[in-house]
Amino acid sequence: MLPGIGASVLNLRAASGRPVLRAVDPAGVKSSSQCASFSLVPFSNRVRDARFTFAGQAHQLRVTTADGLTQHGDVRNRPWQVEAADDEKLRLRFDSREFGDLNWPWAFGAQMEYRLSGAALEMTLSLTNLDTADMPAGLGLHPYFARRQDGVDPQVSFGADLIYDMDPRSLPLGAARPVRPDEDFRSAHPVGERTIDQVYAGWDGHARLDWGTRALNMQADPVFSHLVAFTAPDGSLALEPVSHATDALNLAPQGVPGVDLRVLTPGESLGGTVRLTLEGDW
Repeated sequence: MLPGIGASVLNLRAASGRPVLRAVDPAGVKSSSQCASFSLVPFSNRVRDARFTFAGQAHQLRVTTADGLTQHGDVRNRPWQVEAADDEKLRLRFDSREFGDLNWPWAFGAQMEYRLSGAALEMTLSLTNLDTADMPAGLGLHPYFARRQDGVDPQVSFGADLIYDMDPRSLPLGAARPVRPDEDFRSAHPVGERTIDQVYAGWDGHARLDWGTRALNMQADPVFSHLVAFTAPDGSLALEPVSHATDALNLAPQGVPGVDLRVLTPGESLGGTVRLTLEGDW
C-alpha cells in the first residue's frame, strides 16, 4: 500500500506470487494511475467541463484532464494518514481541511480500511461531510485486474442490465438503457480484443473473472450501484465499483433518473465494502 499516494494499492499477489491485480513496478510509480488500485472520493469518474450546479449555486472545479474535465475526485494522489496497521489490517484516513488546494468546495473526510483474511481482501471506503452545509457525494474504487493468466483470457461476468450511451469524452448522454447483446456480461464471455470504456447501472454487486483453473470473485455492498468497465492500454481490465453514474453531478440536476448521486448533510457519512476472493489454483 502507498499511504503517500492516495492510500493506493501498489501490488496484490496470491501466496504463490501470482498477480491478482495488475503487476506494478514500484520504481516507476509517480501517481495513482500507475498503481494497482486507487480510491475515488468525493465523487467518481468525470465531471463535464469541470463544473456543476448544486442547490442553485454554480461551482467551477479545476480542469484535470486534457479534454477539459475533472476526474476521479481529489484524494488519489494526496497523502493519507495511517491510523492502524498490523499483519491483517491497514486503516488510513484523509481530512480535506489539512490541504489548502482541494479541488472541491466542501470540507470532507475519508477513511479506507484494507483487511486480509485467507484468500480474501476486503476494502472498506467511507466519506463524511465535515462541512456546515449539505454536500453532493459519491465514492468508488478503481482496481485494475491482471487479465491474461498463463496466456488465457478470462471469462468475465457481472450482473448489470443497464448501460449509458456515451459521448466522445466518455460522458453519459442521458438515462441508462437496457444492454444490447454485445454489451451484456450477465452471461460469462471473454472481453477479447475489443476496447471497452462503459458505465453500467443496475449492478447487483457481483463480478467474476474465471480462467478455468482459478477464478476471482468481486462482491460489493449495495451502495456501489454502478460498475465501470475499462480495458486499460496495458492489457489489464478495470472493473470499478462506484456509487453513482459518471457526471452524476450534472445529470442529477437535469432530472435524469437512476444516476444515484447522494447528498450528505453535515456530519453524515456514506460508505461500503468491496471484497475480492480467490478460488482455485492460485
